[in-house]
Amino acid sequence: MKAEHRHELKTNALAEWLGNFPQWARGNLVSIIIVLATIVAAGAFYTWRSYGKSARLQEQYRFTGLVNQISNRKMQILGGQAQETGSSSILFEPARNLAAFANSTDDDNLAAMALIKQAEALRTELHYRTETVSQQDLVAQIGRARQSYTDAVKKSSDNPSLAAAAKFGLGLCEEELGNFEGARRIYAEIADNAAFDGTVSVTQAKLRLETMDDYKRNVVFSPKPRPKPVRPPRPIKIRPADANSPPDANRPVVVIGSTDANAPAVTRQPVVDVNVPAQEPNKAAAKPQIKVVSVEPNVPTKAPEAKAPTVTVAPVVEPNSTPKTTEPNDPGM
Repeated sequence: MKAEHRHELKTNALAEWLGNFPQWARGNLVSIIIVLATIVAAGAFYTWRSYGKSARLQEQYRFTGLVNQISNRKMQILGGQAQETGSSSILFEPARNLAAFANSTDDDNLAAMALIKQAEALRTELHYRTETVSQQDLVAQIGRARQSYTDAVKKSSDNPSLAAAAKFGLGLCEEELGNFEGARRIYAEIADNAAFDGTVSVTQAKLRLETMDDYKRNVVFSPKPRPKPVRPPRPIKIRPADANSPPDANRPVVVIGSTDANAPAVTRQPVVDVNVPAQEPNKAAAKPQIKVVSVEPNVPTKAPEAKAPTVTVAPVVEPNSTPKTTEPNDPGM
């Protein structure tokens, strides 16, 4: 079969199919509509699912950022308080952002977690204040935190873990307001609820019930002691050694101090012998005079001549005579 003939046959078949298409479409109109609707629905569902998944991921990412912001603000406050520049009021901004997030999201679980974190931020701000918290501020701010916990309980009705955490927060609010009996009832309700078994809040509630009596006592902190003034170290005196001084006088001056930097230093002076005469500095000592005597060999050494002692003789005194003075004998006479 030649190529031209085959092309002619294909052209005739296509023309015949196009000519019969309207009739075929009228006969299969319902089937065509069903197929097209299925394709459109599948495409719309895939697009909606992809968009919803992306939106949930964005919400989770935003919520994580808000929670991390609270943690960073806490570290900033603690670091600033060490330098007396920190302020706990910087926690109000992330608390407001969490409340706005809870109202805007369609996910009840995320909304409940945001409300719980908002209430924790409000309570933490009170604990991180450096000044005294007035009773009016305490009641107002704890009231806002309690309302956030209550809303979280409503939104987490199908999540036992979040519901137990929100109820535990309500118990903490009652404790901070001084209503320990109300807090005890909330903790007992959490511990006895079988739906909350296996959650962390059950363990926390039981621990609070066991140790609640320890929190009833008022704790009074003593004022911060004033720092002692730091005394500068004493200068070290260095003097040159004197060769003419006694050996003990050239010993270094030893300073014995305690471990306390503010304690006065104790100076130990060198030991000086009081029997040694003091000498002027840089003055040469007088050398003893040495007399050199030449000695000839084979000549005996002469002993030094001893002088004869002087003898005084008392004269005989005769009676009725005038006493006379006897002069000593002159050896030269």
